[in-house]
Amino acid sequence: MLSHLQIENIAIIEKAQTEFRAGLNILTGETGAGKSILIDAINAVSGAKTSRELLRSGEAQAGVTAAFQDIDDRARAILTEIGAPVEEDGSLVLSRRMYKDGRNACFINGMSVTVSMLRKLAMSLINIHGQRDSQTLLDPDSHIDVLDGFCCAEKDRAAFTDAYRRLKAIEKEIRDLTLDEAYKARRVDLLTYQINELEAAGIEPGMLERLRHRRNVLRNAEKVRDALREALFALLGGGEEPGAEALLREAERRVVSVTDIAKMLSVVTERLEEARDTVSQASSMLDDALSQLDTDGNETEEIEEKLDLLYRLGKKYGPTEEEMLSFLADAKAELAAITGAQETLERLEMQRQACFEETVQLAAVLSEKRQAGGERLAGAIREELKFLDMPNVAFLCEITPAELWEKGTEAVQFLISANPGETPRPLGKVASGGELSRIMLAIKTVLNAKDGAATLIFDEIDQGVSGAAAGRIAEKLSSLSRRTQVLCITHSAQIAAFADEHKYLSKSVKNGKTYTEIRALDAEERAFELARINYGSSPSETQLESARQMIRRADEKKNEG
Repeated sequence: MLSHLQIENIAIIEKAQTEFRAGLNILTGETGAGKSILIDAINAVSGAKTSRELLRSGEAQAGVTAAFQDIDDRARAILTEIGAPVEEDGSLVLSRRMYKDGRNACFINGMSVTVSMLRKLAMSLINIHGQRDSQTLLDPDSHIDVLDGFCCAEKDRAAFTDAYRRLKAIEKEIRDLTLDEAYKARRVDLLTYQINELEAAGIEPGMLERLRHRRNVLRNAEKVRDALREALFALLGGGEEPGAEALLREAERRVVSVTDIAKMLSVVTERLEEARDTVSQASSMLDDALSQLDTDGNETEEIEEKLDLLYRLGKKYGPTEEEMLSFLADAKAELAAITGAQETLERLEMQRQACFEETVQLAAVLSEKRQAGGERLAGAIREELKFLDMPNVAFLCEITPAELWEKGTEAVQFLISANPGETPRPLGKVASGGELSRIMLAIKTVLNAKDGAATLIFDEIDQGVSGAAAGRIAEKLSSLSRRTQVLCITHSAQIAAFADEHKYLSKSVKNGKTYTEIRALDAEERAFELARINYGSSPSETQLESARQMIRRADEKKNEG
């Protein structure tokens, strides 16, 4: 059960802390004192989504800490699963800090955890019924969730949901592959054209640079040719004028002629021979270079055309050879995917059929449990509603076959007739606000009896209810609190009279800021608060005595129970 709650910088609450006990904990107070903020704080420490607007104005961070005692085996199992510390005495501390920049810090028994871990654990500890929850009963899609909770079908439902989601994912893949045939044909034509255009260009890495270099050479061919010819003349000579090669050969001959006399000149001979070989090689290279310049007059034009082609392709597919080749590879892959889609479709269709059969089988397991539990649920709720001052109510759980959907192969809808002789009709069409509140309380009571949280929290369960019906709700909350801790925010004196612990929330303004205080009421303060709820802020002695009698009658009812 929830034993202690500490709040810091949540809305108008700067700092507040309070203790809770077993049984029925009632919270009342003046309008705007922060009762709904208390629920927001408990939601936050339970891992619910929060917004920066929850932080107190002007503060950079806020925090909520909740302490629990005597946690059950289900909570212990979750602690073990997420690797959090498990205290031998059954105590547990959850805390969450929220920052203005949107960051969160969550802790379980001092260990840092994720928000999802916090939420998973809190679901086994606390069940909150807010003012909006009754309105969810107006949506028939929520009724199947109530039935599954009653049937303890959570594991079967989770297995079905997993299979259904896999089925939907496969079907999406099939839809994506099964494109509109006209669109597919247009896409194939375009890809084929692009591939052919790029492949015909014979693109290679470095091609642009090579072509530009060759073009530059050809543009300066005459100048280069003259320089090369002069160089060859210097190396080879011409006519009667010897070149470097002939001069080196003559020098070598003269040195060789005296090597018998001066043997040390043999090294010079070797160097002259090497120099002559180098000149000969250089001459060959110059000759090759000259031959490359001897081209027909079309090469320059061809190079210009090629560069122009690459420029135009670059505009469409990317300015570099690498980008054009990458586009080509992607186009080929897409074309292969489209043209090879039939094989993929056949494989996906086999997967879809297998997953469909698995999903239907799991849905059948759910259906069996729902059919078996539908009337039992309706009967249990009818009994609770009779106690809650709806003695003539007809409450039915209608289960009808449906096409496979995200919750199974049937639809569930609650039907109600509050008066004898009336045909039961959909809950959302006939139930008043007060009836919805009692139906929700009946559902919570029935579900909690099956496998409920250790702490139930009701935020204005008395909405739209007064008189005898409010008294019955009070008795039911008191009865419920004997097996599970109940926290209830209420504006009803009849419900507040049954409190085992009565907390009062008040607000004050200091230095232009609003502050909230939570304090436990003693016996006389309880009587005054009940009188204030019924009669206003200045009750008479007679009205106070009436409130005291209300508390005494509630105590008698509790003792009878």
